[in-house]
Amino acid sequence: MSTEVDVYRLTSSLVDEYIEGLFSKDAFEQPSDSKKPEDLEMKLPEWFDEKQFNKARRFYWNNCYMLSSSMLNGLVAVFAIPSILQVLIGTKRSNSPYTAYKRYLSTLLHTLSWFEHELKPGSRSWRSLFTVRTRHFKASLAAKLKNQPLVSQRDLALTQFGFIGFSMIKSDKFGIRQFETGDWEAYNHFWRTIGHLIGLEDKYNLCRKNVDETRQACQILLDRVYTPCLENVPEYFEHVSRAMLEGLWCVNPTVHIDGMLYFTKYLCSVPGYVYTEQDRIELQQKCMKQLNGRSDEIGIETSSLMAKPLIDLPPRKHLIYIRDYDSLETVPPYKRLPLAGKYKTALYYILSAFYTSYIGRIYLNLNFRFSLFLMKYFPYMAFFRFGIIKSYVNIFKEDPMDNAELKPNSEYEKPQPPLPLYKELLSLIW
Repeated sequence: MSTEVDVYRLTSSLVDEYIEGLFSKDAFEQPSDSKKPEDLEMKLPEWFDEKQFNKARRFYWNNCYMLSSSMLNGLVAVFAIPSILQVLIGTKRSNSPYTAYKRYLSTLLHTLSWFEHELKPGSRSWRSLFTVRTRHFKASLAAKLKNQPLVSQRDLALTQFGFIGFSMIKSDKFGIRQFETGDWEAYNHFWRTIGHLIGLEDKYNLCRKNVDETRQACQILLDRVYTPCLENVPEYFEHVSRAMLEGLWCVNPTVHIDGMLYFTKYLCSVPGYVYTEQDRIELQQKCMKQLNGRSDEIGIETSSLMAKPLIDLPPRKHLIYIRDYDSLETVPPYKRLPLAGKYKTALYYILSAFYTSYIGRIYLNLNFRFSLFLMKYFPYMAFFRFGIIKSYVNIFKEDPMDNAELKPNSEYEKPQPPLPLYKELLSLIW
């Protein structure tokens, strides 16, 4: 028992040291790459283990439906990081539904290529990683010309969270499980390798030497970065995230924009976003503790229900009232969800439970593989929206740019008129 305690303390100490380094001035100012693409030579790290890497690839395909779903939620969460959002807006390659469709379907296909192909110089996955790294460099160059912050080492690590964070620490919400001993260690090694190859220095790589360290680091980032950032989202978060989800609807029509935003904030434990009865009870208990015997008519500041942020955020006073959480139906954010949003959030919960069964996992994984085939060769939903030729994505070709006008968050926070009944019913299916 004492040995386990000592190991935990050592791990915690190493994680604290990592977090301190990641949020240092150096990590924020150090660019993702200091060399031009033509001078760049990608190399596998000395600690690379091919067997572990390939084991992680098998683990992914055993859980491909829900691991990919967790990445979509992670992508939404990443938009809440001010420095990352600023760079994405500046590229002008994802500010409209069409450019977002091209940009993020390309991102998905890049990611899948790392699992589909062996990682060797000259392979498709190797070329993909070089392309991604080159685009990061170009994004930094464009930001520099506008006198804006570059794509930093910290930004890369925080983006890495989008790919692994929810699956690592919220696997129960997605029904993800390992099939062989060491699957999670292998998956950690996979993303540690990917991080290294896209330019992350080992000292800033979110994937640490073992999965326990990585999970602790992810939990700290969730509590002290993603929760406060999603509670107090930066300007244009709503526009960019909605453009992305609207574009990717053509790939996955089960996505509901408001439902996805709600579920992402729920995963990040944003105060006020609850879904189960247990969530509701726990939030009320936290609020009662904050009130400390005072009247329940007094509002509780959400900042008192969160850990201190690791990054600077603009001041914002947001109150929640304990009486609003007497039942799920009275929860303000949940009440604002349209019927289709509530339905698809519930459906997501049902699918997560279904995924834990043998038949459910086989069915949904096959469904994902078929969807992947359509994404690559016959994206028919996008044909109707963007045209046949413009719907195809070449991951090695630069994404198109747009001149979309960005709408402030306040535009999306206004009360929306109810949909006609036929559209409401149709949205339950598509």
